[in-house]
Amino acid sequence: MLKNKIGIKVFIVILLLIGIGFLSILAGPMGIHAPKEVIFRIRLPRLLLGIFAGIALAISGTALQGILQNPLADPYILGISGGACVGAVGAILLKFPIPPFAFIGAVVCIFFVYKLASFKGRIPKDTLLLAGIVIGTFASSLVMLIMSLAGKGLEQIIYLLMGNLGMIFGARSFKVFWLIFGIEIIISFLIARRARELNILSLGEEEALTLGVQVETLKKEIFILSSILVGLCVSFCGAIGFVGLMVPHITRRIVGPDHRLLIPFAPAIGVILILIADIFARNVLAFELPVGVITSLFGVPFFIWLLRRRKI
Repeated sequence: MLKNKIGIKVFIVILLLIGIGFLSILAGPMGIHAPKEVIFRIRLPRLLLGIFAGIALAISGTALQGILQNPLADPYILGISGGACVGAVGAILLKFPIPPFAFIGAVVCIFFVYKLASFKGRIPKDTLLLAGIVIGTFASSLVMLIMSLAGKGLEQIIYLLMGNLGMIFGARSFKVFWLIFGIEIIISFLIARRARELNILSLGEEEALTLGVQVETLKKEIFILSSILVGLCVSFCGAIGFVGLMVPHITRRIVGPDHRLLIPFAPAIGVILILIADIFARNVLAFELPVGVITSLFGVPFFIWLLRRRKI
């Protein structure tokens, strides 16, 4: 009976995903009467970027909450996105390719978070969150410093920091995007393979150790893989906040706490949230809003609700 209920919910979400995907292509000032060039050069790339960002943020957020056993954990609170932004805006300033620098920034940032939080070879969960906030704040300061030096590149930096799906692909950038999309799928698969260990970890670190889970090694692996996903997302879509926080909670209400279902199903919820935010961003006002602004408008009340629920 329980499996049937979950199956029905999954089926409904898949139908919703397909419907919102079509709506994303049709939505815009010209609606369904838009020329084919607008559909293929603007709207379809936005849909692809929405899928790309939704998968990256959903998988990373679900994995980080699972590894830390903390419902308030997400790539932004842990400082990973801040590091990716530092790398991305640094690349803009130096006129270098953005994706590798965003990835390097995310990995370097989580390295410092890990080193700051580690104590006698272990990483206390609460200390890790505090370390993430500290390093994330420092990363924000570096971003502002780079912005003050940016000159003509300032507009592109602001565009990136607010989160946007409005990238216009050229032939070369489109090839790079598909390559990075392939990397994202591989990393997502690697994280999904750790679903069983994440389930065991929910019993507690000591219990997981007795059952053969290498807890600290698992943490390192999840941190690094999640950092790569976030870095890749920032490189193409900028900083889109709170999706990694909201998706795991919504997904758990649909399929339960089993990571063997959570991790494969979370991307569908992530893509739905991103595409809904993008539809709002393009149609609420006469001009286009950044997607990151819309997700933050939804995400901040969601975060406050979590805090109140936990009575922190």
